[in-house]
Amino acid sequence: MRLKLGRPDLAPYVGRFDVPAATGAFGVTFLGVAGLLLDDGHSAVMTDGFFSRPSLRRVAFGKLAPNLSRIDAALARLELDRMNGGRRLDAVCPVHTHYDHAMDSAVVAQRTGAVLVGGESAANVARGAGLPADRIDVVSSGEPVTYGGFRLTFLQSQHCPPDRYPGSITDPVVPPVRAAAYKCGDSWSILVDHTSGRTALLQGSAGFVVGALDGRSADVVYLGVGQLGVLDEGYIRTYWAQTVQAVGARRVVLTHWDDFFRPLDEPLRALPYAGDDLDVTLRVLGELAQRQGVGLHLPTLWRREDPWEGLA
Repeated sequence: MRLKLGRPDLAPYVGRFDVPAATGAFGVTFLGVAGLLLDDGHSAVMTDGFFSRPSLRRVAFGKLAPNLSRIDAALARLELDRMNGGRRLDAVCPVHTHYDHAMDSAVVAQRTGAVLVGGESAANVARGAGLPADRIDVVSSGEPVTYGGFRLTFLQSQHCPPDRYPGSITDPVVPPVRAAAYKCGDSWSILVDHTSGRTALLQGSAGFVVGALDGRSADVVYLGVGQLGVLDEGYIRTYWAQTVQAVGARRVVLTHWDDFFRPLDEPLRALPYAGDDLDVTLRVLGELAQRQGVGLHLPTLWRREDPWEGLA
């Protein structure tokens, strides 16, 4: 098979960057990859908090460590810099523990006063960074945990195939380390119930466990689509059925489509065709969404948005 060169052009999809802006206290901010900040003006939770975004060359041939200047710049932009009187961040929740999700999570927790939440692999990332035990919450699948106005339920899921770094992190990770040190660990579907009545499913990786979300509900899904476009269409349709349809969502916002080797001070671009095909993903999911009357959107980096706006 001949390798497809280049990357998808985002210009044809400009109309999908239309999630309503947040006008009240509640907002969701897209941080690249599967990173999201959900805040209600009093409390806040974040997935991943991955801001370092090392180059492909560094990932392939070097060792990785959190880039403190990039992390600090992002936290300052989000007004979460505790040292300078920033807003409260209650929890940082890696959706799994590959480097592009969990590498910065413990540093974000340290700098904001947040708790790092996840499985034992996430706990070992936190321990390696020196986060104290009382700032590490190890969760069990299906048991809700509450942070401020947010009730989060972590449910076991699967990483999108192929998982290049499978397995669990069994010892503390002390950077700098190779990318392979960040094994996948637990891959989570995170259900969000907020005191405002807003509900969401945060699906960081395009994998699923058949039936795991049956009987659950969420009005909005933040749907990770990394690597989805290079899988067969049958898988893509099943993924939609096991996530979006399973929870009865009415609006879907796609994440994990951007090139995470590019720093966040440059415009986002899609992953290259060599690793993903966003054109295929949007074609297949667009057809499913239109047929089922579900809104399908792309988020705008750094913009506080309210995907529940306009839902009855």
